[in-house]
Amino acid sequence: DSFDILGDGVKELLVGRDDGMIEIYTFESADEPVLRHDYALSESVASIQGGCVGKDGYDEILAATYSGWLTGLTTEPVHREGGSGEELKLSQEMQNKISSLRNELEHLQMKVLQEREKYQQSSQSSTAVSSVPAFSVNEKFTLNKDDASYSLILEVQTAIDNVLVQSDVPIDLLDVDKNSAVVSFSSCDSE
Repeated sequence: DSFDILGDGVKELLVGRDDGMIEIYTFESADEPVLRHDYALSESVASIQGGCVGKDGYDEILAATYSGWLTGLTTEPVHREGGSGEELKLSQEMQNKISSLRNELEHLQMKVLQEREKYQQSSQSSTAVSSVPAFSVNEKFTLNKDDASYSLILEVQTAIDNVLVQSDVPIDLLDVDKNSAVVSFSSCDSE
């Protein structure tokens, strides 16, 4: 997307990448865009958009990820300065918003408990049928020319417990910064 997120009157280029990076480029000179800010998410970015969403006067970047999460980056200051000994008092509007969010959270927790109990009862009945849920897999297997390695990227909309990689030839697994997996090796039985 292109949007004036910095408020300088010139639109910046907003880039969401499939490795989870969000980047903001400015065009200070006519030759090359300059990277001004970046932010790393834990999953690939499916869509990105700039605009004013949450609060008037503060522009934001909204990014939708592969699994459906919406992430917002705002220009609104997070910290507010107070004088020495002053207490930060919340406005009535902010107190109402916090109360509303707490009520919504309690309602959702109750709903989850009810659905969990309902599932437990149905799974223990004599007519229960078990099935594997269908889900889509976003996979990429790309060659990295710089170090002659391949990157395997797997994304699903649920937790990944195990990934089994089987190869007819010896392979070396390289660790990367975004990898949170625990790697274990087993010897290959040729038969």
